[in-house]
Amino acid sequence: MALVHTILTVLCEHPASGYDLSKQFEETVSCYWKASQQQIYRELGKMEEKGWVSFELVPQAGKPDKKIYAITDAGTQELRRWYQEPTEPTPIREDLLVKVLGGAHLPNDRLIQELQRRRQMHQAQLTSYQEKEGWYQSHPNPPRQEQYRYLTLRRGIRYEQDWIDWCDEVLTFLKQNTNEV
Repeated sequence: MALVHTILTVLCEHPASGYDLSKQFEETVSCYWKASQQQIYRELGKMEEKGWVSFELVPQAGKPDKKIYAITDAGTQELRRWYQEPTEPTPIREDLLVKVLGGAHLPNDRLIQELQRRRQMHQAQLTSYQEKEGWYQSHPNPPRQEQYRYLTLRRGIRYEQDWIDWCDEVLTFLKQNTNEV
């Protein structure tokens, strides 16, 4: 999947500026897709060249004009084309797993510290996602788009919870099996 397909999907909901898209990425897409504001702006330019998005200039006092992007018919066709393609799991490239793999050859104390740090990071992200989940629990019949957004949030919650569980499992192992290197 390319960033362009994520942007096109977000623009299906409503036109947005590059800044608004980056905020929406942070708020709703971040559990499965990360992109910087610079990456989003770069892709919007490429997408405009391909005719997948168009923009309207909105004058702003004391600032450069704002571009509000909207998906075009060609962009919708590209999204539909991409939607028909099968998906493949994303390969894992995780340096923490390499450190655990090498754990038998290195001191456990540093690995324990890193696992505790990563566990805290995943716990903080899980807490953030669970706070967002609270909105869905207080709105039993949200609009259809929100129901789909909730499904992706649930995947993010499970992802973070799985990381926490795995960190706990490895920490228990390391504390029971101290090594001397």
